[in-house]
Amino acid sequence: MVYGHSDRADGKPRRRAASTKIVISGGFGAGKTTFVGSVSEIMPLRTEALVTNVSEGVDILDGTPDKRTTTVAMDFGRITLDEDLVLYLFGTPGQRRFWFMWDDLVRGAIGAIVLVDIRRLQDSFAAVDFFEARNLPFIVAVNEFDDAPRHPTQAVRKALALPDHIPVITVDARDRNSAKAALIAITEYSLSSLTALPG
Repeated sequence: MVYGHSDRADGKPRRRAASTKIVISGGFGAGKTTFVGSVSEIMPLRTEALVTNVSEGVDILDGTPDKRTTTVAMDFGRITLDEDLVLYLFGTPGQRRFWFMWDDLVRGAIGAIVLVDIRRLQDSFAAVDFFEARNLPFIVAVNEFDDAPRHPTQAVRKALALPDHIPVITVDARDRNSAKAALIAITEYSLSSLTALPG
């Protein structure tokens, strides 16, 4: 992606903007669609379908009785972090029957955010295992739902059996500034992980 050929208002030449891909993942109902929607500077692309009786016995909906829609392909958004850095956001579907799409969605990504609902921590194990198996840098972001208990990030790290180098943060997926801070955290962590690689 390239900015226009004209100079900026301050007289400095415009720089080529780097674009990169970040994946927003996590269990069903963890807040992925909300996260992408709150931070995207464009109207986010959503591929949602109504949760119907057909889901009974297929999807585990006990922890999210009020959820009426589910992502069936992906969420897509975009945010400009700096004049020369654009992030493209891809939210994964959370339900197990759509996990076959994850490999395609993460192709070309520099990192991922695993959103966690502390009330259903077990739903996060699959996402953590997925990114660990593919050696893709990721951070864990505990989505602070209003009625969810609060636990120290170190306790969350221990419960998920995460190594010390993987960042664990808290986030309010509804809040643009909070979601943006999480994106900055994964971008910095991904870049530091890449520069630490041999060669």
